[in-house]
Amino acid sequence: MDIIILTIIVVIFLLINGYVGYIAWRRTKNADDYLVAGRKTHPFVMALSYGATFISTAAIVGFGGVAANYGMGILWLVFLNILVGIFIAFVFFGKRTRKIGHNLGALTFPEFISKRFNSRFLQYFSGAIIFIGMPLYASAVLIGMARFVETSLQIDYHFALVAMAIIVAGYVIFGGIKGVMYTDALQGSIMFFGTLYLMIAIYWILGGITDANQALTNLVHVVPANATAAATATGFTGWTSMPALHSPFWWTLVSSLILGVGIGVLSQPQLVVRFMTVQSNKELNRGVLIGGLFIFVITFGAYVVGALSNVYFLQTTGQTAVQAAGGNLDKVIPTFIMSAMPLWFTYLFMVSLLSAAMSTLSAQFHVQGSALGRDIYETIRRKTGGSSVRVARIGIVIAVFISVILGFILPSSIVAVGTSMWFGITAAAFLAIYTAALYWKRATKEGAIAGVVSGSVVSLLWLLLGFEKSAVALGIPQALMGQPTIITTAPWPTVDPLVIALPLAVVVTIVVSYLTKPPEKEFLDKCFEGI
Repeated sequence: MDIIILTIIVVIFLLINGYVGYIAWRRTKNADDYLVAGRKTHPFVMALSYGATFISTAAIVGFGGVAANYGMGILWLVFLNILVGIFIAFVFFGKRTRKIGHNLGALTFPEFISKRFNSRFLQYFSGAIIFIGMPLYASAVLIGMARFVETSLQIDYHFALVAMAIIVAGYVIFGGIKGVMYTDALQGSIMFFGTLYLMIAIYWILGGITDANQALTNLVHVVPANATAAATATGFTGWTSMPALHSPFWWTLVSSLILGVGIGVLSQPQLVVRFMTVQSNKELNRGVLIGGLFIFVITFGAYVVGALSNVYFLQTTGQTAVQAAGGNLDKVIPTFIMSAMPLWFTYLFMVSLLSAAMSTLSAQFHVQGSALGRDIYETIRRKTGGSSVRVARIGIVIAVFISVILGFILPSSIVAVGTSMWFGITAAAFLAIYTAALYWKRATKEGAIAGVVSGSVVSLLWLLLGFEKSAVALGIPQALMGQPTIITTAPWPTVDPLVIALPLAVVVTIVVSYLTKPPEKEFLDKCFEGI
């Protein structure tokens, strides 16, 4: 490792980000600027910020490692990332969110829901979910970057974790969402070219697209490390095919990883708020192509590299990628880069991962701070103005601290799991009422409250008691019932909370809305004016 070259690269990268953050700080004059960038963001900046916030080290490191364990079946997530995360999100959700948010003067996602249903409870309850729950996702992103630094540069994991958190917190606290979005656009561009080069490189190393994919297909008799005892029972069928229908592998891959992230993207607060930063639908239309291309290259590239790394490691070490990474999925991509790529690319790709982590972390910390300052403090105290921005900045500091603590204590192979858990939680809590807010005028305040509470509570209970990955780690069913989960019969322990909680939230929202008085026509006319 050439410490001088590494230091120069990192310092230049941080200085550029610092300068961009400084420009944003100079242009942040009020709460509108701090929370929604004055609603005048350029479509290129908005689309890259959206994509860079959506796709982070969780996708490149975490889900790249998942691809190394589950194979090419994870590519269905690429399809959902583009179809749902970009096209449906921008065209069917983004346009109405932008217009209704402008009509109601909403500056955050919880405030949007609150004003649409005329309920202060919805704002501070939703803000609490975000502020309390999102550190799990933020810590997953931090861990992904810290693991790469640890593996590739031999720097202490805990030092890397803390340093990353401090750097990101600095420009988010002072620059607000302008600082976040400007740096996102820069970081997203770096991520794009770094991942594109990595994907081209692995195909080149393995003899081309056809030879590489065929070699992976031929590994059908080499099963993942966590399926070696009974590959048939777990459902593994090969590296380029989906697991057996309804098997444990299938339920984990489809319900947690593909559906959790693929659908949960629609209700991500840090992404929804970006729709409110542009001036018209024209910017959103322009953003679809930019965002779609960005998401495709980053996700497809990361997942393909993760899956094909098995071919490389079996050819060079006789081990699967996960075995070569010491059993930790979060170390697969870093280990492959250290083993197969030249040292100069390791340094440059570290900058790509720095970009991925910083772009997502900045949005996470910003939305957590906004949740505390705008959605909880301001709503409960009924105070507006500079005090809420100060509290938001305090909230960012608290969010950073919690995320770092979680980074110290969470187990290995947590990046993809933590990400999918958070996406599933938000989908269960928010997706039903968010969709109703945009498209169903008959939805009532009572229905929305019932929907968000039921979705949140059922999702939490299943995480604590029924979902194997979390219930076993916490040990509550074991202590109360003497068994790892409340239902041990397959496939229930591998069924994601989203599959149970989201349908329930939809039904509860509809039923309670029909049982309560509909909103006033005048209020609905104000909400949907211009749509």
